[in-house]
Amino acid sequence: MSRISPPYRADHVGSLLRPQELLAMRERFHSGAASAAELRAAEDEAIAEAIKREEGVGLRSITDGEFRRTFFHLDFLEQVGGVTVDGAIAANPDAKPAKDGFTPPRLSVTGKLKHKKNIQVDDFQYLKSKISPGSTPKVDIPSPTMVHFRGGRQAISIESYPDMDEFFEDLAQVYRNEIDALDQAGARYIQLDDTTLAYLCDPKMRQGALERGDDPDELPRTYAALINAVIDHRPKDLTVCVHMCRGNFRSTWFAQGGYEPVAEVLFNELGVDAFFLEYDDERSGDFSPLRFIPANKTVVLGVVTSKRGELEDKGLVIERIKEAAKYMPLENMCLSPQCGFSSTVHGNELTQAAQWAKLEMIVNVAREVWGD
Repeated sequence: MSRISPPYRADHVGSLLRPQELLAMRERFHSGAASAAELRAAEDEAIAEAIKREEGVGLRSITDGEFRRTFFHLDFLEQVGGVTVDGAIAANPDAKPAKDGFTPPRLSVTGKLKHKKNIQVDDFQYLKSKISPGSTPKVDIPSPTMVHFRGGRQAISIESYPDMDEFFEDLAQVYRNEIDALDQAGARYIQLDDTTLAYLCDPKMRQGALERGDDPDELPRTYAALINAVIDHRPKDLTVCVHMCRGNFRSTWFAQGGYEPVAEVLFNELGVDAFFLEYDDERSGDFSPLRFIPANKTVVLGVVTSKRGELEDKGLVIERIKEAAKYMPLENMCLSPQCGFSSTVHGNELTQAAQWAKLEMIVNVAREVWGD
């Protein structure tokens, strides 16, 4: 059976390894040797080439590879009025550290949250202008939950937000404004990249939430309500999905644990159309939480890793899909890498050739399993 609307049987999370030429131009820009216009032109050229490669391996869901970003979330969130980016987040002591110990910056709320301008619309319009008929441009934006979870109440200005209900309402309005602008520009497929929801599966992350004064059992409902406040009144032809990520930075990760602690609440209360779920290794737990997926939801199984270059055996990937189908209908599933290949400009530790081989293999497996 063919799937003619997103997510597609063969899909991907969104970010791609940056070409060396683009990385070199970014260095020139940051050193003052190239202008913003020159950097934008280099990004345009690299994105146009990436689109050709995506379509060439058979993908119908087409992204710009996040080539204009340094970090998948911060480049977006720092453009929201009231958000400040500085310092560095703490590494998970159980995770493999980056070779130099570097971790991404952290964010905090230092003023009233405002949607000062359209953030992704220009980038989306360029993407849309370059794709072929039959392809769908996909917009990835960080989930609104990421403005709250890492710091909790302590990272939100008490002067600006003595009442947390007002904080969540202002945050939802920022996202409603941005999604409305993308909708008006013609976006029909939007993905919320969310590390928070999967972090609530990790015992140490849950303990950290408790120490900040949050209830990790109540947060899934709080976050479902936040996301629903953003998307509940979206047009019927606008697909919104969420990627539940355990962290992806230079092939490292930040959280572990199966989806069981959050599955029943999130799968049933979160009003998105589809869930991109990470299932590439034992950190992700087993497939049994899929028993909570409602009949009207789609799951995109991330059983192919984006963190290592070795190409998975096609037969083993098919076996894992069949294993997952013991808990939910095969017809309600799709296939993708577990995460992006370059959630930050640094990229994961694999080659361009390995990246494209994995994406092409996913397309071929999808055809074999679903007949597309």
